[in-house]
Amino acid sequence: MSVTAPRTIPWRIIIAAAAVIVIAAMALDATWRSDKAPRPNAGPPKFDAASYRAKNYPKVAAAIDKRAVALPKLAAAIKQDPDAAGKQYGVRQGSSPYNFAVKGEGVAGKNASGLLAVKVPGAKGVSVNLQIGPAINGTSLRDVAGFITFNQFINQNDYADAGTALNDEVKAKVLKGVDGASLKGKHVKFTGAFTYLAPTVMTITPVHLEAGS
Repeated sequence: MSVTAPRTIPWRIIIAAAAVIVIAAMALDATWRSDKAPRPNAGPPKFDAASYRAKNYPKVAAAIDKRAVALPKLAAAIKQDPDAAGKQYGVRQGSSPYNFAVKGEGVAGKNASGLLAVKVPGAKGVSVNLQIGPAINGTSLRDVAGFITFNQFINQNDYADAGTALNDEVKAKVLKGVDGASLKGKHVKFTGAFTYLAPTVMTITPVHLEAGS
């Protein structure tokens, strides 16, 4: 009696069958979505400047109020030893320049390109200027607060935007309606922050500004 050898299945059929099984499995696992259905956001959330400034500016202003040093006293300390003054009165991250909270009063002078000169008694030889806009430059408010750090942000751009957002709040809350030209010759009181550049220069971003006669 002859024995019939088992029939060999062609390899092309095996491959085709495997492909059908894989496609069927993918179809079962797939989630079908309408083209009109909302899609999940790709990447990290976008920095919300308006929300950030509304939430954090009051805390920054309060920290500056609490830490502010009378300008003549601070000017004398910086003139004597900038590094010692920074350690005693300033705030900084790493090896970046110190940032100081300061308060003072004096007679307003000329407004040049958004910088209002103020002659402060007891601060002879120090050029004191208040940033009154429309452009507010620098990150003094962000950096002097003491509780805002780079690690709180996704990237360098968001960290920079945080500083800009706080400056924008100053323009909206403190400097709205301020006319630099009309302040010349008037007595002004201020509280704010500046980043150290030189012993003879203080360019201050104000969080409070009052003008008298």
